[in-house]
Amino acid sequence: MRLTILGGGGFRVPLVYGALLGDRAEGRVTHVVLHDLDAARLSAVTRVLAEQAAGVPDAPAVTATTDLDEALRGADFVFSAIRVGGLEGRADDERVALAEGVLGQETVGAGGVAYGLRTVPVAVDIARRVARLAPDAWVINFTNPAGLVTEAMSRHLGDRVLGICDSPVGLGRRIARVLGADPDRAFIDYVGLNHLGWVRGLRVAGRDELPRLLADPALLGSFEEGRLFGPEWLQSLGAIPNEYLHYYYFNRETVRAYREADRTRGAFLRDQQARFYEEMRRPDAPALATWDRTRAEREATYMAENRETAGAGEREADDLSGGYEKVALALMRAVARDERATLILNVRNRGTLSVLDADAVIEVPCLVDANGAHPVAVDPLPGHATGLVCAVKAVEREVLTAAESGSRTTAVRAFALHPLVDSVNVAHRLVAGYTAVHPGLAYLR
Repeated sequence: MRLTILGGGGFRVPLVYGALLGDRAEGRVTHVVLHDLDAARLSAVTRVLAEQAAGVPDAPAVTATTDLDEALRGADFVFSAIRVGGLEGRADDERVALAEGVLGQETVGAGGVAYGLRTVPVAVDIARRVARLAPDAWVINFTNPAGLVTEAMSRHLGDRVLGICDSPVGLGRRIARVLGADPDRAFIDYVGLNHLGWVRGLRVAGRDELPRLLADPALLGSFEEGRLFGPEWLQSLGAIPNEYLHYYYFNRETVRAYREADRTRGAFLRDQQARFYEEMRRPDAPALATWDRTRAEREATYMAENRETAGAGEREADDLSGGYEKVALALMRAVARDERATLILNVRNRGTLSVLDADAVIEVPCLVDANGAHPVAVDPLPGHATGLVCAVKAVEREVLTAAESGSRTTAVRAFALHPLVDSVNVAHRLVAGYTAVHPGLAYLR
């Protein structure tokens, strides 16, 4: 089975390949094709993968190419993890927004809108090529903003594109652990949009254990989200929010922390990964050890400003091992081998949430088999969550329209309608600022 990884020179590709090395069953991936526009980054990651595979019998063969069409031909699965504009673009997204006093995070607020505007045209081009060159392939999208990009691609690939994210899975596992339950045997009642969802129940052997957690302030304060949001707020919500909702519920504090920080998250990653790729130019650099050291630092500093604002302390060891690669592998197994699984995915709504139309991509538990992903029926969201989901989905739709039409006016509307952008005048200045620094937004007229 052939897996093509778009963004194959990306830093987290070894996580995916490492997961594949542990898969020894029939119908496994035997050939990995890495595609990236940067040949030097491809070379660096290929070296890391070669060291990972050393001594592993029948490790998937790896080839690398800068030719997109060549990478797609013959693919059974396409894993898309591209970053349009690179980490320099992410740092610019943060800087332009913070200069206006609003959030510039890569998927939330003004930064997410800017990232979506320059990513959607590229993702749509990829979707069209997949439809032409590998029409039977399944596309697994991890490119951020994951829900928005998956929806853009679904307009050309239908249900053969599925979005993944490790945040809901990590949240569910943390809740299960603190309740003393086996995470692999727990059903996570989770619903929303990507980076905008809530755990409303955690069922073990048919019993919802979440009320027991919500009733115990000490237990609530003992894990990441409890420390991040505070037990009192979680009890008020009657649910456990995805960590990214901290940007909404504590926006003023987070923006202040970002503005006071020595460097934004994007700038930190830009500089950190530049050092990694520069170090990998040395032929004698120990590839896997260099990558692993850099990865550990990256994971430990994740959402550091939010945790500092909340006084949440350091991340726990169990949360430093990633997770999206495990979701991707479980998804491929379920589809390729008809090994039925329940996974939280970004898929078309199909009536699951009545407040959204059928084609809106949502993040929800799905039953996955050889025919794809089938959303599990969920209860309606409470009013406060419904309002936020509908508002952000409306912004996503404006982004899709702007990307399709090239309308600068529509782009301004996308920024202005976002709950975390507080002025139409700010929206105009954001569009001016982003188009000035991002060549990928030159299409906006």
